[in-house]
Amino acid sequence: MDYKNHLSKSVLDFQKNIFSLANCTWHCNTGGVLRLLSLFFFFLYCNGVNAQNDSVEKKKATAIFLSQPNFSMHKDNYFITGTSFRDGPSINNSDVKFQISFKYRINQKPLFDNVYSYLTYTQKSFWDVYQKSSPFGDINFNPGLGLIRPYMNKKGRLGYYSLMLEHESNGKDSISSRSWNFISFNWGAEVSPKLIIDAKLTIPYGSLSDNPKLSKYIGYGDLAFTYIFIPQKLYAKVIVKKGADWDWRGSIETQLFYKAIPTSNLYMMVQAFHGYGENLLQYNQQASMIRFGFVLKPNFMNFF
Repeated sequence: MDYKNHLSKSVLDFQKNIFSLANCTWHCNTGGVLRLLSLFFFFLYCNGVNAQNDSVEKKKATAIFLSQPNFSMHKDNYFITGTSFRDGPSINNSDVKFQISFKYRINQKPLFDNVYSYLTYTQKSFWDVYQKSSPFGDINFNPGLGLIRPYMNKKGRLGYYSLMLEHESNGKDSISSRSWNFISFNWGAEVSPKLIIDAKLTIPYGSLSDNPKLSKYIGYGDLAFTYIFIPQKLYAKVIVKKGADWDWRGSIETQLFYKAIPTSNLYMMVQAFHGYGENLLQYNQQASMIRFGFVLKPNFMNFF
């Protein structure tokens, strides 16, 4: 299956998942989707009472949010290379990892109460470039559709809530096929001038036959901390995931960003990953990797 077929398969699967969401909502035994929808609108209500009553803050948040192009970066876009930090470097444990991520704001005016709709797409690739014929080890496709609400608290700090319907797969066939569908509730905020916190809660729905024990290795979400040493210059970020079982499975990813050219949003990056689930194909195999390279970062937060 070539690259175009991989992408086409992922998009078609995502379209099917949109239409299956209603069925999942009414027939899911755990009621997870309904609970997450209730939680999302509860947060919207609480935030509206506590942070958005002041029209000045609301207008400022909206102005910053809408100042970004309809089509823009979503997550970090990077190109990095490295090797295992537990074993000696070799062509078998060294690779190139790169990520392409963008978003599209569907509506210029809010659907309701400062809520906007978005399409997102992220593609993360693992390229065994140092091996003969330089094959791709795995490519993970992650389209999404959701609702996002930006806000600004009375201290002038930005934040957002979002509710997303997402699909992730690697486009492979047979025993190498990996895919899953999930609803995600996301929250991010500048909690201080130096610290940004992002939290993500995921509820899988539909079949997990390709990877029945995925949650045991990656859990039901992640927590990220970004510390700003020097604004627009030097950052550090830590992303933590905990597997669903009472053991040490999960992952921790640390990143250090440095901007060498003040007029550009191109940063140099060092990334270290240890744990499970770095890619879908080998989600149940532990990896310990350190890589370095370049990254393009969004101007503001994830959804700004």
